[in-house]
Amino acid sequence: MRIAIAGYGQEGESSYRYWSSDHANQITIVDQKEPTRPISDEVDTIIGEEAFSHLNGFDLVVRTAGLSPKKIKTDGRVWSATNEFFAKCPAQIIGVTGTKGKGTTASLIASILEAAGKKVWLLGNIGIPALDYLGQIRADDIVIYELSSFQLWDLEYSPHVAVVLRVEPEHLDVHDDFADYVNAKTNIRRYQESGDFCVFHPTNQYSRQIAQSSNIGQAYPYGATGNRGVYEKDGEFYENEQKICSVKSLQLIGGHNVENACAAISVAKLYGISNDDIEKGLMGFRGLPHRLEFVREVDGVGYYNDSFSSSAPATVAAVKSFTQPEILIIGGIDRGGDFAEMTDEIATNGNIKAIIIIGLIRDKLFKMISDKNPSLKIISTDAISMSEIVELAKGQSVPGDVVVLSPGCASFDMFKNFYDRGDQFRDMVNKL
Repeated sequence: MRIAIAGYGQEGESSYRYWSSDHANQITIVDQKEPTRPISDEVDTIIGEEAFSHLNGFDLVVRTAGLSPKKIKTDGRVWSATNEFFAKCPAQIIGVTGTKGKGTTASLIASILEAAGKKVWLLGNIGIPALDYLGQIRADDIVIYELSSFQLWDLEYSPHVAVVLRVEPEHLDVHDDFADYVNAKTNIRRYQESGDFCVFHPTNQYSRQIAQSSNIGQAYPYGATGNRGVYEKDGEFYENEQKICSVKSLQLIGGHNVENACAAISVAKLYGISNDDIEKGLMGFRGLPHRLEFVREVDGVGYYNDSFSSSAPATVAAVKSFTQPEILIIGGIDRGGDFAEMTDEIATNGNIKAIIIIGLIRDKLFKMISDKNPSLKIISTDAISMSEIVELAKGQSVPGDVVVLSPGCASFDMFKNFYDRGDQFRDMVNKL
């Protein structure tokens, strides 16, 4: 079979390993830019700006997640690593999507199920290419698959349990519009069958819309008192007025993470996991890097790395997570998001002591925040090094404050990606 691997990053490299293991396949690597990952001289390539427009003659074109199916011109079949995994996986799949919180919620589910003695595979958008592990998965294992809108774009299958967290506008620089983004996420529910489940956020319009897009299988809301799913009340997690465990078992800060835990516990209850194992699972998970990650305390000031927050709603959640005075670092590239709620929260939240705005969007955010609160201390800087930015934040802080990097924007104007941005912040804080 003639196969084109369209896009050669981490997932493309995994796809090449998977399909090239069958020596009957003829593989061609296709990309608009010269790939940074090594390619054998024996492998055919098509490289150039118009590469994705010249794919006729291939039986299968395997697109990388971030490449829109609409950009591929072929008379063959457009496919993806996610489709292949869902088609071949022998185990039940729990799929987790939403705008933010996917990785944390998926990891919480994994921690709880592992505490109950289950064999779990945590794969997908969390940074672990699923096809690399497909051959090791057994029928009685459980796969937890973090699903981005890009992976869901043309997915032809839905997981046994679909978890739909809050859905807010994001990736509008890649999707046609917000409707295209929501429609992609709807695939997590679209192909479910009787006996499948959907856990969804009942007060988020788009999460509810996705859950209601099919009446096949059972849908369970989470996070709201009185609903069938799991919710928080008076510092305890409950299901149907039955206490599960204390919220203090959760080792993560912020109300958004309490919601994420409610979603994770709802899934655990579908699998009959005991309250004791749920508590053990919550206590055993300490959080993911770059998600409100505590770096260290320096001279009585706590430093938190929330570089993963590349959209405005995530920064809103971060701001609300602290009661201490905050020095907040925001900014980056404008990808067309709506910053009204974020700037309202920053301008009116009494804990905000100072704002440091970085990146190409700084003038826009400076005006939006200063118009709403002229008395708030705002530092708009053209600093291009993280050492300068951290020193600026340190200069605004006193013991008892927290410094929070939660940009609310993409990082590509100054950094390779959000990992690089967060790693540099962590390194500079550790050098203070």
